Amino acid sequence: MTERKRRPLPHDFHPPVPSFTVVSDDVRDGGTLPDAQVYAKGNTSPHLRWDGFPAGTRSFAVTCYDPDAPTGSGFWHWSVFDIPASVTELPAGAGSGDFAGLPRGAVQVRNDYGTQDFGGAAPPPGDGPHRYVFTVYAVDEEKLGPDASATPAVVGFNLRFHTIGRAQLIAEYEVPAEG
Repeated sequence: MTERKRRPLPHDFHPPVPSFTVVSDDVRDGGTLPDAQVYAKGNTSPHLRWDGFPAGTRSFAVTCYDPDAPTGSGFWHWSVFDIPASVTELPAGAGSGDFAGLPRGAVQVRNDYGTQDFGGAAPPPGDGPHRYVFTVYAVDEEKLGPDASATPAVVGFNLRFHTIGRAQLIAEYEVPAEG
């Protein structure tokens, strides 16, 4: 397979904002996505912890996006917002559909699998490495605006205007060609 051009990240089109730090006990920035975050092997949202965000942060949003999905528009694996500013860590599994690991008031919207939870990596066999971009957004409002029926694109639209800081970590995953 010839190497394809890497698509831009979703926030590459947003105004620049200060960065801060996000780390994970499960996912290493620049590493390979562990099996626990793969759809068919564990399908568990990773632990995330952040700090150094801007003063004036009133809430957070967290997304996971694959810009390399063969869709023309990428693939949203997770989108959650209205995380209170006092919360600076999500445990592994927080993105489950039962909302047990999310703080009160957080809103989780449907991913591109059509489910209202974290959906792990599942690139097509032989499609090459896909990037999984976990982004934490510092938001200038306690409530971003959309409700749980919104799409990740609508959440991203609102984040475009209310993000005051951003942190990300990126891991890759690929499924070898069959045969």
